[in-house]
Amino acid sequence: MSTTSTARRRNPNVREVVVTGIGLALPGVAAYSDLLGPLSGEGGFDPATDLRGRDLRHKDRASRLALRAAEFALHDASLTDTHATFTGAADATAVVVSTNLGNADSVCEAADTIAREGSRGLSPLGLPQTSSNVIAGWVAIRYRLRGPNLTVCNGATSGLDALAWARNLIVAGRADAAIVVGVEPANDVTAKLLGEQSTDAAVAVVLEPADAAYSRGARPRATITGYARARDLAVALASAGVTEERSVGLWLGDEPGAEASRLLAATRRIDLEAQLGPLSGALGVLQCAAGAAYLEGGATGNVLATAGGPRHDAAAVLLLAP
Repeated sequence: MSTTSTARRRNPNVREVVVTGIGLALPGVAAYSDLLGPLSGEGGFDPATDLRGRDLRHKDRASRLALRAAEFALHDASLTDTHATFTGAADATAVVVSTNLGNADSVCEAADTIAREGSRGLSPLGLPQTSSNVIAGWVAIRYRLRGPNLTVCNGATSGLDALAWARNLIVAGRADAAIVVGVEPANDVTAKLLGEQSTDAAVAVVLEPADAAYSRGARPRATITGYARARDLAVALASAGVTEERSVGLWLGDEPGAEASRLLAATRRIDLEAQLGPLSGALGVLQCAAGAAYLEGGATGNVLATAGGPRHDAAAVLLLAP
């Protein structure tokens, strides 16, 4: 993927990609508009009750969270009927999942079983859960989606990268729509890897070309207008076209370096991880949902989402507009 913005200059031949559906499976957050804060920490998704059901049997925790978020997002986009059957173009709908630790618990459990009992101790029902693409696979199977299917495991920038990949698939004509899921589960393995207690977090957004969304009567929540990934956040901002003259109304990200701070000094900033805890691969997709909520409220200025930076191997930037 190019490190520079794919939509900095409006080209009439490039399809505009919009967000038409959002779904959350996130404890303490009842609606994506709540992400604009302050968060009460009450209500929202309850893993103890909402991760049960026949349709979720024999699936790892991350896949179950992702399936619930996808269910809510597709319903929100009016792409399922009363029986929760997908009504869009299944052959041309992509699934892109962002997760860094999603099925690590399943992999560790399988490794422990092999060490203790040998490979014959593995359950045929549990083995698919060790696939790195299992979450995207379950979402595609549930809704019979036969478009491109991939998982991004790219560290701190993973969620924003997944949105960019999904957008690229649509712009290139490889897909007519995409469902992007950012998910990380809470379990002992993720807590050990992160060094702190993790949070169950799943968020899904539906992306479509603007013309297709309007033609079927869908309501666009936001337009993806720019993306960049670079070693340095300041370079990524410049590549995405963020300047002092370009109005940014909301900035979603943690504290950056001095140059980026100067550039965005007067911009309202929300750090979702400071409020919700470590989000890893779910962060970028959750930022997209929060940005859509901001734009739906009629606020002025674009939304800037940033992830990664000096403490990571790269930084990514995503721009959203009404």
